[in-house]
Amino acid sequence: MRLKTSLLKEPKHRELVSCVGWTSADELYSCSDDHQILRWNLLTNDTSVLVKLQDEIYPIDLHWFPKTVSGKKQAVAEIFALTSTDGKLHLVSKSGRIEKSVEAHRGAVLAGRWNHDGTALITAGEDGQLKIWSKSGMLRSTLAQQGTPVYSVAWAPDSGRVLYTSGRQLVVKPLQPSSKVLQWKAHDGVILKVDWSAVNDLILSGGEDCKYKVWDSYGRLLFSSSPHDYPITAVAWAPDGELFAMGSFHTLRLCDKTGWSYSLEKPSTGSLFSLAWSADGTQLAGACGNGHVLFAHVVEQRWEWRNFEITLTKRRTMQVRNVLNDAVDVLEFRDRVIKASLAHGHLVVTTSLQCYVYSAKNWNTPLIFDLKEGTVSLIVQAERHFLLVDGAEVYVYSYEGRLVSSPKSPGMRMDILNTQSISLSNDTIAIRDTTDERVVFLFEAQTGKAIGDGKPFIHKIEVVFIALDQCGPSNDRRIALIDKNRDLYLTSVRKLGRAHSIYKIGSMVDTVAWNDSANILCGIQDNQFTVWYYPSVVFVDKDLLPKTIFSKDSSELSRSPQIVSYVGTQVTVRRVDGSLVCTAVSPYPTLLHEYTGSARWEDGLRICRFAKDQTLWSCLAGLAMAHRELSTAEVAYAAIGEVNLTEDLTPESALCLFNTRLCLWQIDKVQYINFIKDLPSKDSCLAHILLFSGHVQEAEATLLQANLIYHAIQIHINLYNWDRALELAVKHKTHVDTVLAHRRKFLQDFGKQETNKRFLQYSEGVEVDWEKIQAKIEMEFAKERERAANSSVRSSVSVRR
Repeated sequence: MRLKTSLLKEPKHRELVSCVGWTSADELYSCSDDHQILRWNLLTNDTSVLVKLQDEIYPIDLHWFPKTVSGKKQAVAEIFALTSTDGKLHLVSKSGRIEKSVEAHRGAVLAGRWNHDGTALITAGEDGQLKIWSKSGMLRSTLAQQGTPVYSVAWAPDSGRVLYTSGRQLVVKPLQPSSKVLQWKAHDGVILKVDWSAVNDLILSGGEDCKYKVWDSYGRLLFSSSPHDYPITAVAWAPDGELFAMGSFHTLRLCDKTGWSYSLEKPSTGSLFSLAWSADGTQLAGACGNGHVLFAHVVEQRWEWRNFEITLTKRRTMQVRNVLNDAVDVLEFRDRVIKASLAHGHLVVTTSLQCYVYSAKNWNTPLIFDLKEGTVSLIVQAERHFLLVDGAEVYVYSYEGRLVSSPKSPGMRMDILNTQSISLSNDTIAIRDTTDERVVFLFEAQTGKAIGDGKPFIHKIEVVFIALDQCGPSNDRRIALIDKNRDLYLTSVRKLGRAHSIYKIGSMVDTVAWNDSANILCGIQDNQFTVWYYPSVVFVDKDLLPKTIFSKDSSELSRSPQIVSYVGTQVTVRRVDGSLVCTAVSPYPTLLHEYTGSARWEDGLRICRFAKDQTLWSCLAGLAMAHRELSTAEVAYAAIGEVNLTEDLTPESALCLFNTRLCLWQIDKVQYINFIKDLPSKDSCLAHILLFSGHVQEAEATLLQANLIYHAIQIHINLYNWDRALELAVKHKTHVDTVLAHRRKFLQDFGKQETNKRFLQYSEGVEVDWEKIQAKIEMEFAKERERAANSSVRSSVSVRR
């Protein structure tokens, strides 16, 4: 990727150009020390003088009123703020008429910025003051005052904090008076320019030490460039937060958000005093010290998927190359390309007016449909459909071009979503809230409605990354999330109300990605490349999780690598220097997921026996229990610890053996599975499978629904949930003596006296007779066997009919 720059032969301005700003994707305003504001039309290549300013007005900074305000998008910006050396702030209309001028500072007004929702404007002055103004130009407050000039200022994404320069230091000050101010030394020279991305929440700074640096919002250094030849005079984030541009004397650099450089241009511009991106992020303009206005557009972007490599060769042209046979196809577009995405066998390209959908099987006949806004900032693909963030709304389309849904959430700024805050699967959309980052909204992909009762998932601290798995039925959909502490969690999308539904499966995690064809998760964890072959095993048997993880040293990936994709058995990782590193993952787990997903359990056993890998056996054990394939689960659990099962257990002793963990866990679980297989009824079998996975409440509900009251009571007796066991017995007026007998025996074994008031109350009128209790228990099992036999007879009769 690089910037293709262009300059006129002769400059249109007679003096240095101090600032530039885009009104639309094809129109730019520039201000100069020659007191002129010029309008540049890129469609017709015309340049006209908009207005001649008064001789005492020397412009310094220009910023257009934001186009997206309160979730509503304006077609074009209608007013801009202009600061000047005479200490005034000017509000200027699009026609060039000065609507209002106010005395803002003593000395020059060095910077002026609208906040993201257009409700306030901040100015920074040579007098060291920061002032906040209303939309109409009324002074609201003086935010800060210092002894040194404030050269640059930027708003936080939530518009609740302000970043400004203070000599060699950066300061983040909240608007709330009592809030803590964050301040740190950022450069070895005076800091000249800063910018704060609304999308990725990263801070960019450049100074007289000839370096540019990238920081997170807590002031932690993420990247520092090597020294350049001249001071850094301009920095600017692209609207989507994926790129930024840096300007210096005769220097223009395009960089990734992590800091490494895509390209370096050396235009004859003098110093670049200001840089501005167009709203679609495809074009860049620069204010040059020699009177020129520099124009640049992004070319040679690349997208890769399996054996296809696609390159944006020109603004309206793409080249598709099949690396297997070197076949080349050229794709032409009517308008310039804004965004593109290649995954799941489809290429999705958006231009300023239309969306093109290509199939990897046929590059000649794309499906084309018109866009509603035409300013797509993000494309996310799944196997069956794709998602566009277009303007201030989110749209889900099928690959046939049909609008599937448009999820909405009041108060959420859709225009600042990025790949870390939104995820798509075949049936689910997950969006992290833009105001409260602990909140994740979950929507049905087909309808756009909130899942379940409509309540979002709320994590205990801020979430920095979310990702939905891509395979399997919707009821088993999982979402992986990384929080601010870099802990990795896994939760079930459609069962968020359960207390056990969220599990921590990793710590010190930098980045993760799901496989495109199996629910396998890979990530960088504590300088280890880690693959969770079956992360959902925590919902079945969390003891198996460590046995389903593969790790290897990732020191060759350097510091803070990012996973780009996980397709098939290949993981592509971007290192901090921008280079791509590919690493292979074993194909056996993917095959195992494929076999178990299609109920080919014998093939699953065969591949495990062939590979002789304990990790595979552990995956198969978890998959089999999840699908209630007990015979396969028994074999897999036995293979994990090479357990030889020879002992038969009574139902009661099997339950005790499982719940109290009296033996090694492998023997324990194999024997318990063997016990479940011998249960007479399906309801009882299902309940004990749920109990095996730790879902006690669901196991109880299943047994009560099947009218197996004693079995529900016995579960709680074996788990020593005495209060719940007695509550069930009293409620259903059965087996109260059984509960009291087991409670009494438990206390006798530990040499303790009864202190529970409820048990003391019911013990007074109930006589414990172990022979009668044993007879009642045997009767319960006999009833269950009889009911199961009758059920099977009815089933066989219905089949014959």
